[in-house]
Amino acid sequence: MKIIVTGILGQDGANMVEYLLKNTKAKIFGMIRRTSNPNFVNCNTFIKNERFQLVYGDLSDSISLDNLVRDIQPDYFINFAAQSFVGCSWEIPLQTFDANATGVARCLEAIRRFQPKCRFYSAGSSEEFGDVQYSPQDILHPVRPRSPYGASKAAARHLVKVYRESYNLYAVHSILFNHEGTKRGEEFVTRKISKGVARIHHAIKNNKPFAPIELGNLDAKRDWSDSEDFVEGVWKIMNQEKPKDYVLSSNETHTIREFINKSFHHAGIQGVWHGSGQEEQMSVSTEYAIKNEIQSSVLIKINPKFYRPAEVELLLGDSTPAREELGWKPKISFDNLVERMVKYDIDNFKI
Repeated sequence: MKIIVTGILGQDGANMVEYLLKNTKAKIFGMIRRTSNPNFVNCNTFIKNERFQLVYGDLSDSISLDNLVRDIQPDYFINFAAQSFVGCSWEIPLQTFDANATGVARCLEAIRRFQPKCRFYSAGSSEEFGDVQYSPQDILHPVRPRSPYGASKAAARHLVKVYRESYNLYAVHSILFNHEGTKRGEEFVTRKISKGVARIHHAIKNNKPFAPIELGNLDAKRDWSDSEDFVEGVWKIMNQEKPKDYVLSSNETHTIREFINKSFHHAGIQGVWHGSGQEEQMSVSTEYAIKNEIQSSVLIKINPKFYRPAEVELLLGDSTPAREELGWKPKISFDNLVERMVKYDIDNFKI
């Protein structure tokens, strides 16, 4: 068995490779773009594995994708490569659409032309639902994106459906609600929080001043899971008798404020909220400040530049079909997810 996995430098691709090496006997081909200085920090556990091979390709280059599919003749093609940061998608909308939508079309074309028996997975996003009409959101929820990123993923979803129905391909585009973990990129709000908490933890420990973590909308509600749970679900989706799209989610929703509170709790830092609107802040409690001789006081402050032009206020998934039909369910709770991220960043903190 041969499997191509894209986006292996990111959290989902890396977790997918780890899962496949552990649970299958397949040869894994991990695709990355040629860059001057690739960051392999997420690949340390498998980069030298004899069943793993690094290959070069680019979602913006159809020739590279054609060559990979023609030469490898994969049984599975799992696509996690993307311009995955929602906030940046307003600044680079064309690049976002080229990677996330047209890139999927290039993958599908390569499979159609050179290996039509290959099973294809396209990573969907709850951002496709956008301005939600009802909660929880299931696979039938209307597509109503509120960002170029969400629109690009919605386009990819339609492309997968067209190729599946036109060419009888096993191609699926399943909706992944928010998922995080210790491999999450630092530009994402959850990792920004956990790394910021780790930075403040070590400053307090060493009796040094610290700068607050600056964030935008604290009241946005998200359905958070751990990426490691989701890759198992993806593999189950890829191995059904017939292709079918699913939602993967925790079926719970939590605010960014809750993520902050739990993060500081797991770091042993006592904070209190005060103020309102853009003046709202979180500071260390008076008792904690006196006890630990704190050099700074503000933990969290609002910075309007981190507000999105159009916010998705509520995302809450309904993954009941995946649970009932695939036998899948997340193993890592929201609290455990936050604890794992904070502990990892405290233990691996570097100045």
